[in-house]
Amino acid sequence: MYSVLIGISVIVSILLIIIILMQASKGSGLAGTFGGANVGSVFGTRRTADFLSTSTWWLAGMLVVLAIVVNLFFLPTAKNDNTNSVIQKGGRQGVPTNPALPR
Repeated sequence: MYSVLIGISVIVSILLIIIILMQASKGSGLAGTFGGANVGSVFGTRRTADFLSTSTWWLAGMLVVLAIVVNLFFLPTAKNDNTNSVIQKGGRQGVPTNPALPR
C-alpha cells in the first residue's frame, strides 16, 4: 500500500507541475512557448484559466492529503527498542593522542 500511495503522489506531483507551467503568467507561461493561442481554444480563454486554477488547487490538496496519510499511517518505521539517539548514547569521549607526533 505504501508503494501505491507513493506512486500516486509522484503522478499527482508531475500533473501539478504540468498544470502550473501551463498557466498564463506575465510572460504567458509554458503555454506561450508552445503556441499559446491553442491552449485557450478548448474552453475559451477565461474558462481555461478557471479550469487550470481549480485543477491546481485540487491537485495541491490531493498531494497534501496523500503526504499526511503516508506519514501518519503507512510510513515504514524501524522496530527499535532503544529510543535514545546516537548522540544521547555517545557520552563524552576524549580526543585520541598519538605520542609519535611532536607537540
